[in-house]
Amino acid sequence: MKNWKEIVGQSTLRYFDHSHETIFQQKKYTALTSFAVDDALAVSVSNRTSPSAIRLWVHDKTIVLGIPDARLPFLDEGVQFLAEQGYHVVVRNSGGLAVALDGGVLNISLVIPGVAELSIHDCYEAMVRLVEYMLRDLTTAIKAYEIVGSYCPGDFDLSINGKKFAGISQRRVKDGAAVQIYLDVEGNSKERASLIRDFYAIAKKETETKFIYPSVEPDVMGSLSDLLGVPLTVEDMKKRLYIALQDICEEIVTTPFSNTELNTFEKRYIQMIKRNETVANVQRLEKNNAAEK
Repeated sequence: MKNWKEIVGQSTLRYFDHSHETIFQQKKYTALTSFAVDDALAVSVSNRTSPSAIRLWVHDKTIVLGIPDARLPFLDEGVQFLAEQGYHVVVRNSGGLAVALDGGVLNISLVIPGVAELSIHDCYEAMVRLVEYMLRDLTTAIKAYEIVGSYCPGDFDLSINGKKFAGISQRRVKDGAAVQIYLDVEGNSKERASLIRDFYAIAKKETETKFIYPSVEPDVMGSLSDLLGVPLTVEDMKKRLYIALQDICEEIVTTPFSNTELNTFEKRYIQMIKRNETVANVQRLEKNNAAEK
């Protein structure tokens, strides 16, 4: 098993905090933007024109669907339901299934090079080790295994006492990878899980599908605040991350996007827009109907 530094591969780490601001003024800051940004960074890291990077991002009331979710038989009805609840819906380009984001969920992307020589598990392990280090003074009980009944279940679900608080996905671009984790830090985790459960009930109904979608049980999920009995906030976790990085890395830099990276972002953003045409049309129709009422 490689250690964290071996996986990240460089002593310098590029740091971005995109948890508040509009990244590029001409773009509405949605999860579509975030996935395109991660792709642009993965290309730069792959080309060795950027060191490894880490990025923090937060999006309010957003449901991020996985690629298999986009094949649900009654997807339009499911998206309409989510839009009625005030949620923006996007389909991501990385692995996994539906997750719920809001102001109490911190997303972290670790973008690293050399993935041709790294297994998928190595990349996941790098994120697991980072989260463990961030919380080392609060718990040693974090486990990584699939939590049955959670949304977006996977081998690297992070849990405490059997309750999931985080999930990890991975997007590989050329020789770079964006390892993305959502951390349920604060807020109502059961409400988030209930929303995803109801989405699947509407978008799948009783139809038999080749792909097995999760039967979500809200009680198997929890926020870090609840599971640790400590009133953690997203801002607290951001500070913990930065302190951890100062210990792990020799140098942290905040180099802005280059013109080449901006051009790559534009191309990847257009790809994300095309990927999301179906769900975008449903949301526009729901918005128009709501305006007419």
